[in-house]
Parts: sequence; structure tokens; C-alpha cells
Amino acid sequence: MIYYGKQSINEDDIKAVEEILCSDFLTQGPAIDRFEHAVAEYCGAKYAVAVCNATAALHVACLSAGLGKGDLLWTSPITFVASANCGRYCGADVDFVDIDEKTYNMSVVALEEKLRCARKANQLPKVVVPVHLAGQSCDMVHIKKLSEEYGFTVIEDASHAVGADYLDTKVGSCAFSDMTVFSFHPVKIVTTGEGGMILTNNQDLYERLMLFRSHGITRDPDKMTHVSDGDWYYQQIDLGCNYRMTDIQAALGTSQMTRLDTFVARRRELAARYDTLLRDLPLVTPYVMKGAEPSWHIYVVRMDAGRTRKTKQQIFEKMKEQGITLNLHYIPVHRQPYYEKLGFRQGDFPQSEKYYEEAFTLPLYYDLMNEEQEYIVEALKNALGDN
Repeated sequence: MIYYGKQSINEDDIKAVEEILCSDFLTQGPAIDRFEHAVAEYCGAKYAVAVCNATAALHVACLSAGLGKGDLLWTSPITFVASANCGRYCGADVDFVDIDEKTYNMSVVALEEKLRCARKANQLPKVVVPVHLAGQSCDMVHIKKLSEEYGFTVIEDASHAVGADYLDTKVGSCAFSDMTVFSFHPVKIVTTGEGGMILTNNQDLYERLMLFRSHGITRDPDKMTHVSDGDWYYQQIDLGCNYRMTDIQAALGTSQMTRLDTFVARRRELAARYDTLLRDLPLVTPYVMKGAEPSWHIYVVRMDAGRTRKTKQQIFEKMKEQGITLNLHYIPVHRQPYYEKLGFRQGDFPQSEKYYEEAFTLPLYYDLMNEEQEYIVEALKNALGDN
């Protein structure tokens, strides 16, 4: 079976994990710092905080931004539910900004218009979470300008975008945002099994991220309410979470980071090959915005309804019969039953809903062979055909 995505693990990765298993620290040891440093240095950010998964990363980023009851978080409907749920975990209300019809990322035109209306209604967001779908950066220059004008915190959900470039900077540099979140799930470009990370250039945010990651507990005497009782002493000064990453995960991540550029180069090669191989099929291939160089976590196509009579379900079934698993990224979050209970309805975000009707994800991962990719395209031709 050819899956839509999977990890690439080599002997160096295995050795790195084995070394931790034979060391003194399985968690809360030096491997965490090494991994954080490796990612921060690669991206050009000052600080990085490793956590157990990207959902946790989004949550502590929101907590560190001061998001709470009575506040608003805005994100894209075309994302995994965690990009919105992180706001709900903090007690905030959530709303969405429709996508750009070409990039499938948050539309800056829609964002600007929604902000104008929100200002008049005195309902501006405290946090905006742009999502870099498929590893392509959003229009962060425009979003940063809007954040300065309207006063919201920007948290980039770059779960798909480790290794991506934008205007000669690495996604994760936080050149256009307050914080950036990465995911290290097995199907992502770099994996730690499960894991996430938040990057920032702001020292105050960094200190809050570290605090919320570990129960809200500190051993820093300068942050305590009174003089320490002794070397053993700590204080819980806020309500945090147990979101720490283990040294086992961090060691795997550090090893994987040495191959990140290789991973991305191969993904870019495979994406370019898809662009060519799919040229004559009734599909819309991805559009790349000027200034963006995606890292291609996934490769999304859209059905051209005017050129095929097949339904998406028929295509999924036919591909599975031929040993290929497709996927869909994503079901619009506002159409999930939880969010419909909050008042969202079909028709609220038409570009996202149209995307959902037409889009699906083809297999793309580092170890995918050219011959396998060519077989996928031939199978897709068969699935899209009349027979």
C-alpha cells in the first residue's frame, strides 16, 4: 500500500535514540536543549520551546499571548481542528477567515475586510492564527502590517512548513509574527514520533512559554513570591500544563534536523514532477505565491468538475483498489458538529466549502520513489476515466 505520507528513519536516527535509552536522562535532560537550539538556529529565531505535540504548542502559545475568556481568536477554516481548539482551551471565542482561492491559505483580503467590520463592532481578535497549508507560507508581510494596525498577536501555525522559505527567510524566523508553531508528527517533514515546538524572538513570551509548558512552576528566585526555602524549592506561580517533550523524542528530532534540507529538496522535486505528470488530467495543481518556497508537507489537487464526471468518493475507492491511500486536508473546521453548536453554518465561508468539495491529497514523502509516483499518476488517470 502507498500511503499519503510517512516518516523516514535511518540508522543515525535509531542510534541517537539508543544513546538516550542508555543515558542518565530519558526526560528533562540535555537532549531537549540541543533540539531546541538546532531548530532555532536553523530558522534564525532567538528562542525555541519543545513540547509534546503541536496542539500543546498552539495552546501554550495562546496562553503566553494572554488569550482568555472574552477574547477572540481567528484562524482559517481549512486546517486541523487544533488551530481553532487552542483558543477554546483558553476560554476564548473562535471565528474564521475564509481562504484565498489560489493558495488555500487565509485570504488577506478577507482578513482586512473582517478586521474593518470588527473594529466598528468593537470585536477585534486578540490572536490571529494563519495556517501555512501544505508548507506554503501565508502572505505574512500583509498579515504583519494588519497586526500592527489592529493590535493582534500573530501565531503562525507552521505545522506543515518546517524547512519552508518566505521572502529569503525561513518559516519559523518569526520575522513577521510573534510566535511560530511546528509539528513533528510522523507524517510531517521532520518527526519526533509526536512533538511540537514554539519559536519566538520575544524574551517575555519565551519565559511564559517555558512556564506554561511545565505546570506553571519555576525555580527562578527572581520570579518567586518570597525568598527560596532551599535548593529543593520551587513555586507554582501560574496554572500551566505538563506539555514537556522527552529526551527520546528530542534526540530523534535533532538527528532528523541534520537531514531537513535533504527532505525538503526531495519533496520539492516530487512536487515539481507532479506538476508535470498531472498536466493533462482534469485537476487543478497547486499555485505557489510569489516569494514563497513551500516545503511540501502535502500535495493537494482539486477536481475540475467541468472535465470529469467522477465523484471524490469514487476516486478514493478506485485508488484504494489500486493500492493507494489518498487523504483530504481538511474538512472545514466550522462544519464540525462542535463548531456548528457554537452557531457556524454551511455557507459562512464559501471558498473553504468549495475547496472541501473538490480537494484531495496525493501521496508525497521523502522515500517515495519516482516509479511509485508514476504509478500513482497512472492509477489516478484510471480513477478519473469513464470506465
